[in-house]
Amino acid sequence: MKKAILLALSTALTAFTFGCSNTATTPGDSTTGKKEAVELTFLTWGNQAHLDLYTKLSEKFTQQNPTIKVKLESVPFPDYQQKVTVLAAGQELPDIGWVSERMVPQFMENGILEDVSDVKNDAAFKLDDFIPSTLELFQKDDKLYGLPFSTPPTVMFYNKDLFDKAGLKSPNDLAKEGKWTWEEFEKSAQAISSGTGVSKIYGANFFRDWKTWIILSSYSWSNGSGPFNKEMNQFTWNDQYGVETLSMLQRMMFTDGSHPKAGEQVSFESGKIGMFFDVYSYVSKARTIKDFKWDIAPMPAGSQGSAPMLGQAGYSIFKGTKHLEETKLFLKFLASEQGVQETSTYFVPPRLSVLNSDPFLNVPGNPDPAHIKQAVIDEMPKAHLQPGHVDWQKIDTTILAGFDQLFGQTAQPADIVKALEEKVNPIMKK
Repeated sequence: MKKAILLALSTALTAFTFGCSNTATTPGDSTTGKKEAVELTFLTWGNQAHLDLYTKLSEKFTQQNPTIKVKLESVPFPDYQQKVTVLAAGQELPDIGWVSERMVPQFMENGILEDVSDVKNDAAFKLDDFIPSTLELFQKDDKLYGLPFSTPPTVMFYNKDLFDKAGLKSPNDLAKEGKWTWEEFEKSAQAISSGTGVSKIYGANFFRDWKTWIILSSYSWSNGSGPFNKEMNQFTWNDQYGVETLSMLQRMMFTDGSHPKAGEQVSFESGKIGMFFDVYSYVSKARTIKDFKWDIAPMPAGSQGSAPMLGQAGYSIFKGTKHLEETKLFLKFLASEQGVQETSTYFVPPRLSVLNSDPFLNVPGNPDPAHIKQAVIDEMPKAHLQPGHVDWQKIDTTILAGFDQLFGQTAQPADIVKALEEKVNPIMKK
């Protein structure tokens, strides 16, 4: 009798505990068949336009899946990686979030990304529609730890009015002829530059916020070199092309006056910059320019041709989510052909079907579709993925300190890259 009573109590307690559980896999009420509602947290570093887009996408997802709601949160990009690290330490990670190429190696090393390899088994998802190289960042030991949504190569935005005023041939035409080289770029920058003080026009600007030194890697890559080796365990900019890269910038800043000096806040949108380098995603801001005509062109070529940098961002599910199946459903919704088509307004799509589609090429305010093909689609196979490392933040800070020496004219290019080699290599080999 006692055993029967204990068994009944145990069964009742188990049922009570299970019924109060707030996990995503809670089965429905046996009488109603309804699932318990869950809320997913989705972390991004997006601007307001991005947040508006993802709010609409999340609402559409909830319409299709009424028991799953999505709460959107945003952290500024400079603080994002550190924020995720802090949340991981406190076991307070969101369910899903954006990750960039520089973050993924650290997040993988720390074991905070969920394996989503089972998307391969969903034929309707069409994983083979993704450009294979866009998945490499998220692959490790035959497992998949995320899906890309943005694969923008660096391109050159240029002020067509300033090129016309200087009587210059367009970079697009020069690129068609195989003549858009770094030498030609410097000549164009000099020809465009004019004026002084507040009316100064600069030929070019490599920097978005005086921290985007990595874009300058294209000079070395286009000559068969680069700041790091392929294994990302050695700093290799202490060579001819590393010195030439910094010498070019030094020349443009302090000899020709064709590039702003550090600290000067002169944006491309102001109309006072002839050429500006950024990933293609900047096009969403460029579309708002009304005061002058602009276009895009490929990166200048070196001895090995052009070599843009490929930025990358993707969606990853974070370890520890209590709603794994629901989050995977949301991941597949975002990375579906329809989801990628929706986000292609702002991001270069990783799906071939969307990359070559009219809706992507003909977004209102876009550059000429022929120039998108020339500067983006045709250049992607040549692109070098933006470097990443588990200690990227330390590497980046160290190299920025070297650029500060160049900006302050306290050291020469050859001495700077030599000192950087001595400081960066120990960090990379840890």
